Amino acid sequence: MVEITYHKDGDFSVPDLYLEKEDYENDYIIGKYGHLRLEYLKNHKKAEYIIMFMNKTLRKHIVETDKQAKQRFKILMKQMLEKNPIDENLKNTNPLEWAGIMNNYKNWVEEIIFKELIYC
Repeated sequence: MVEITYHKDGDFSVPDLYLEKEDYENDYIIGKYGHLRLEYLKNHKKAEYIIMFMNKTLRKHIVETDKQAKQRFKILMKQMLEKNPIDENLKNTNPLEWAGIMNNYKNWVEEIIFKELIYC
């Protein structure tokens, strides 16, 4: 049985509680999609966020979501470029137009990722 210790805070005895740090892939740096998922959970699914935090599964969930989103981004961008190829000469002749098209593809792909993995 675990013994709980207390400390005085004014007139109250407050238990000394702490959560153990999650060790899931400590060397993995969470990227854009993982941070977006974390913020979504904090602001829109508080009960789910608290449960994962208390069960020490939050980091695993965020890391896995980030990895899946990055992989999905690569696959969808490849499919987008296969179905709607861009002339490579455009990159040299009109780089602004090329960048605009690529940004449109990126935005379409991210909308899919947001709907499927981040904001669900």
